Amino acid sequence: MYDVTDLVTGADGLARCAWGCSTPDYAAYHDTEWGRPLRGDDALYERLTLEAFQSGLSWLTILRKRPAFRLAFDDFRIERVASYGEADVTRLLADAGIVRNRAKIEAAIANARAALELPDGLSALLWSYAPPSRAARPESFADVPALTPESTALARGLKRRGFRFVGPTTGYALMQATGMVDDHLAGCHVAAPVAARDGMGA
Repeated sequence: MYDVTDLVTGADGLARCAWGCSTPDYAAYHDTEWGRPLRGDDALYERLTLEAFQSGLSWLTILRKRPAFRLAFDDFRIERVASYGEADVTRLLADAGIVRNRAKIEAAIANARAALELPDGLSALLWSYAPPSRAARPESFADVPALTPESTALARGLKRRGFRFVGPTTGYALMQATGMVDDHLAGCHVAAPVAARDGMGA
């Protein structure tokens, strides 16, 4: 059976992956977003951008700043961000509500421009790297990798197309966040049968 130390039962009586019980912000994110299939070019561009900004920081920091990020980046509309110029970089560097890192801001703009060049769109490209569903759900955090052959291939494919801040570890975090893989542990109340992922969120 699964390792109960990796699961925590909250005040609501529901068992969650332990990280999902650490703060109310994480609980909401864990229950309603993480591991659920997400499609759509702008929606996936947002997640790709936020994962890049998270590099070197806690995801909780990014999660709490997400409303400010959405406001600053025009709701992550790819066409809009791709048109940003130096004045927008200066504006973003002055915005205390987001992570003010020039390299990451410039990467977000470059990635929007790269996404516009994709013939089939960003969503189709990212999902083309999604692995098949596992035969069994992970039973502990020890069974959850930091990167995989698929996330390594995803990072290579994105870099080849001009994307920045997209290493294999960031790629796997993106896969987890957008339901390309579902790493909710066995016993977690969110966990659905592993085969249920395919075909959802289209």
